Amino acid sequence: MENFVAVIGAVNVDIGGRSFAPLRARDSNPGSVTMSLGGVGRNIAHNLVKLGVPVEMLTVLGSDRWAGIIEESCRELGIGLGMALRAFGERTSSYLYISDPEGDMELAVCDTDIARYVTPEVICRNLDTLNSAACVVFDGNLTPEAIEYIARNVTAPLFADPVSAAKSEKLRPVLGKIGTIKPNLIEARALTGGETAIDCAERFRALGVRSAYISDGANGMTVLSDGEIFTVPAYSCRLVNATGGGDAAMAALIKSCLDGRSPLESAKYALAAGSIAVESEETINPAISDELINKRIMEAHNE
Repeated sequence: MENFVAVIGAVNVDIGGRSFAPLRARDSNPGSVTMSLGGVGRNIAHNLVKLGVPVEMLTVLGSDRWAGIIEESCRELGIGLGMALRAFGERTSSYLYISDPEGDMELAVCDTDIARYVTPEVICRNLDTLNSAACVVFDGNLTPEAIEYIARNVTAPLFADPVSAAKSEKLRPVLGKIGTIKPNLIEARALTGGETAIDCAERFRALGVRSAYISDGANGMTVLSDGEIFTVPAYSCRLVNATGGGDAAMAALIKSCLDGRSPLESAKYALAAGSIAVESEETINPAISDELINKRIMEAHNE
C-alpha cells in the first residue's frame, strides 16, 4: 500500500451523556446518552479515511462483543487491522464523558488499560510495516515503554497526540525525537509548565521540539515550526459536541503535511476540520471531507 498512514493507539467504546440543563454535582441530571465507537487513535484513523488517506492501525482489542463490532466497523470504513491483536479475557477500551448543554465536555473517564498489550516487542514485529508508512501517528494511551520504543526505532515521520494532561507526561522524555506534536493548551501546559499557548510554544522550542500545533479552542492554534512561532485564529462554528474536534484536527494536520502544505496552511486546514467536527452530534462528523474543509477556509477568507 502506497502513502498509507500507520496509527498506533486506542480503539474505544464511547459512552456520552449530555445534560439538558446546567450540570448539578452529585445528582442525576436529565439529558441524552449515546454510545458510539471511538478512541483517539481510531478517531484519527476514521477522519483520515474520510479525507481519502489509507490507514493501517496497530491496536489491541479485548475478547468482548465490542471487539467484533469494532472490527466490522473498521472493515466497512477501510481501516486496515493487519497489525491489530486480541487480548483474550480483557475488556475493550471504553471512554465515558459528560457534556454540558452546549456540548462542551465537563468530565470524562477513560479506561484504556488494555493498551499495555501494545508492547515494544509487538511494535518491533511490525516495524517494517511502520517504517514503510508515509508517517506514523501514535497517542498517549500507550505505555511509556512503547512510546520510547517508537520514538527511538520508527524511521517514518512521527506525529503524537498526548490525549490528556495526565497521559502527556509519558511524552516528555522523547519530545526531541517526535517530529510533530499536537496538544491542546491543557496538555501543553502539563508538558512544558507554560501558561499561555505562546509561552508553551517557546518552551517546546527550548526542549528541542521541531513542530508543535497547540489548539486553544476559540483562541485558535499556536504553531511552532522551524523555530518560528505564530497563532492562527479559529473558525466560527456552531458547537454541538466538542469531543471529536481535536482528533479531526490531528487527522487534517497529517493529511495537510503529507500534501506538502506550509505550517500556516496546515494550521488553517486543521482548524477548519476541527470546526466542522464539533458541529455534529457524532464524534466523527459524517459530512467531513477535504472538499468541505477547503470550502470553510475559502468562506472564512472571503468574509
